Parts: sequence; C-alpha cells; structure tokens
Amino acid sequence: MARKRRSTKSPATSRAPRRTPVPEPGNTDHGLPPSDGGAQTTGRFVIVYKDSVLAAPKEAERGLREAAGIRNVVSAADYDDKSVDPRDASEADAVYFPELGVAVVSADSDQLQALTAEASSQESNILAVEPEYIYYALQQHELPLQYLKGYRDAVNALYKAVAGSDEPVTDEMLAAAAFADTPQFTWGLQATRVNSSGFTGQGVKVAVLDTGMDFGHPDFRGRRFTQQSFIPAETAQDGHSHGTHCMGTSCGPQRPATGVRRYGCAFGANAFVGKVLSNQGGSVGSSVLNGMNWAIANRCTVISMSLGAGVDQVSQAFEQIGQRALAAGCLIVAAAGNNARRSNGNFGFVEQPANSPSIMAVAALDSNLRVADFSARSSTVTGAAGKVDIAAPGVAVFSSVPVNRGTHAVFQGTSMATPHVAGIAALWAQQTGRTGMALWTTIIQNARRIPGDARDIGAGIVQAPQ
Repeated sequence: MARKRRSTKSPATSRAPRRTPVPEPGNTDHGLPPSDGGAQTTGRFVIVYKDSVLAAPKEAERGLREAAGIRNVVSAADYDDKSVDPRDASEADAVYFPELGVAVVSADSDQLQALTAEASSQESNILAVEPEYIYYALQQHELPLQYLKGYRDAVNALYKAVAGSDEPVTDEMLAAAAFADTPQFTWGLQATRVNSSGFTGQGVKVAVLDTGMDFGHPDFRGRRFTQQSFIPAETAQDGHSHGTHCMGTSCGPQRPATGVRRYGCAFGANAFVGKVLSNQGGSVGSSVLNGMNWAIANRCTVISMSLGAGVDQVSQAFEQIGQRALAAGCLIVAAAGNNARRSNGNFGFVEQPANSPSIMAVAALDSNLRVADFSARSSTVTGAAGKVDIAAPGVAVFSSVPVNRGTHAVFQGTSMATPHVAGIAALWAQQTGRTGMALWTTIIQNARRIPGDARDIGAGIVQAPQ
C-alpha cells in the first residue's frame, strides 16, 4: 500500500539538523537480541509529556524549540495517516507522536541538559527524559516441523477423547491431559479453548506490530489488511518470518487453504499490519512508537507486540502510553521476555515495554502447561512493575511463515504466546463489547488457574469465550 501524502502542514526546517547517528540493529539469529543480553541505546532520547499536551500537539513542538532550540520537528499530527514517514523521521531532529504524548529527539549535551532541567520544573510540560533503546523480536530458535510428530502419536487416550469431543474441557480434563497438535487444531488453540469458541473477532481491529506480513501467503488469500511500514526503505512485506508467524496465531484463518490444522485465534478480526521491526528482526524505539501511534489513531482495540529490550526498569514513556491507550479503548499486549534460563537457576525479568503496569505482559507455557525454561519471571528489582500478567502457549507453536521460508513453521518464545492473548482479546471484545481496562479485567478474570508460581504465570492461562 502506498504511503499517504503528508498534509500541507509542514514542520519548521530553519536550521541544519543536528542529528545523532542512529545505529542499525545487527543481523540477529531469528531476531534474537545480542548474546550478552544487554540493551542497546541509540544515542537519542525519548521525551515524555504530561497529559496537558495531548490535546495541543503544537505545544510539544514549541516546548522543544524554547527549551533546547530544537526546530526541525516532524509530528504524526501533520500526516494524513497519523504516522510519520520513516524517511522524514530519520532526517528530523525530533519526531512527535501526539496519540502517545512522547517525542524522540536527537540532542547534543547542551540540549540534553536543557531538556533534563525542563523536566525537573513543576511548570514544565515535560514529565521525563529517557534513552531510546533498540528493540528485538522475542523469539527463541526455530523448532523443526517434525517436532510434534512423535509426541502427537503418543497422546494418551484421555486426550484423544477430549480432542474428539464437542464437550467443554473441564478443570479435571485440563489438569490431566497433555496437549498436542491434531490434524484439526494446534495444541495452543485447544489449551486456550479457541477451538470450541463461537466467536471470531468479527469487526474488532487488531494491530500486530512486528516484522510485517507475507501478503502473498496462500492461507490469507482474499484477506484484507491495513498495512504500514515504519522502517526506512522497507515495505510492510515480511522479509524475516516473525511477523507472519505472530499474525497467523492472532488472526489466522478458520480453515487454512493449504489444508494444515487451524492455528489462528481471531479469523474474523480486522487485521492491521505495522512493520516496526526490520527484516533483520530489530529496530529503533522511534519505529515502535510510530507504529503504536498509528494503531491507536486508527482506533485498534488490541495491539500485539512480540518485541522487547532487555531493560529491568520501567519506562515512563511506555507506562504513560499504556495508560493513555487504555483510556482510548486500546489494550496493549506484549511479550514478557525470553531472558530466563530456569534450568540454570536464572529466572530473568520482564523486559520493556511489557514491564509497564499498564501493558499486559505475557509469559510462555509448554504443552504440559508448565512455564517455559526461557520465559521471564516478574521482576524483583522493579517491585510492582515488571509483573507477568497472564500466560499462553509459547513452546512448539505452529503457524504461518513467508512462503519462501516454508509457508509454515514451529517457533517458540514469549513472542508466540503474545498473539494468542491478542487474538483471544479480540474474541472477548466481540462477545462483550468491552475495550481498554474493562477488556483487560475480563481477560484476567476468565483466565484458568493452573499449577505454578503467579510470578511466572500471572492469572494463569488465557481462555477464549465460550
């Protein structure tokens, strides 16, 4: 889809840009972050504004000029589609996202000092100044498609009886049965009861902010997408595979044209594809924020974000965004993180942006409904924040990938758990008409409690409405 033209409102460009060079994320293995687990910054900064600025985007631009002399500012408010052209974003000294109430700026030491001083003033419109991080797709190594074959053959008689029955799955059955893919459904759809739900997500807008989508995938033939790329020089077509996999889980078809088992939750949802991660699986924070601004401006009910930065500290920017999104009727669902190695005694921590209290953090379960070895635990450093809110299937998850990558694949990660929750959120939104915080509460209240530590699995495994 061609990018819409900018409106006639043009940003001021009266002086030469004073830009900080922005590093490109490295070529990662399946979107994995650097092997040392450390978060990378870009050298730019995120400016968080108070609520008073939300209704007056020009005030944010004026504040940057007056406080730090930053004049080359572009705003999503000046674009017809409410998203900044990534080329313009890369050339500007500051990019402002009015739906979020945040800006990303390139600032020298004097400008940074001026902005920090402004944030410390009670009269200022600036709430906080934070570093801009690089974000990565939160996926573990790909598993072979044959992974489930032997396990499926060994499923016990009780499970076979449950899978072949129209009867609802009881607590006792859920506790006793080990789940596995069948010719009809993935194990994740069974464990979350999507397979027996009568809801489709019809009319609910779901945005998947990721590496894009393979729009030529045969299982999605005839499906309409609203799409946008926020990565310079890349279209929304998925050149990685992570985004297509996540979209497949959240909004995949009821009956895949390729004849494989059903793997998608909300096949009737209005799917929004926002490419915020590059074909290498990573991107700068401004691309992520640009996509979030676009999704909220388009009144998406659910935003699915299977990405993160390894920072065990709450971002005021993402917390304010989460609160403002909920107030606007938008639930943000994000991957908790894959930084645990439980078998070695390392329980990890919930990463940004999922560690914000107003963003729903999702942990990963295996087919025995046990927390995955890699799935992060609620943080002990950030106190009330960094909390796992809910869990979902995230190990050996079958879904779509680009045709040139094999059409379907089995992945694992909190990335794979997140779109299960996002798709099921759309089912609940259709059934109840609830959005924002009311939708959050409904999902948590209807989660099924399973054995395990609440720090690892939150309220339990997400469940679809029946």
